[in-house]
Amino acid sequence: MKEIVANMAGTVLNVLVANGDEITAGQEVLVLESMKMEIPVESNEGGKVAELKVNIGDFVNEGDSLLVLE
Repeated sequence: MKEIVANMAGTVLNVLVANGDEITAGQEVLVLESMKMEIPVESNEGGKVAELKVNIGDFVNEGDSLLVLE
């Protein structure tokens, strides 16, 4: 299992993947909003989404787990 973590604090603006989706390295998986800027979060590796840990509107801190890949 591999985790994708937030690279900065912010609010989850959009979730671009769902449980069971196959994703590739470099693919945008969600968008954070911080200081009125939209920051895309990319996966650093490919895999299957095993668990989404956040929902739209959730606040996350830097280092918080966003999703888990199989």
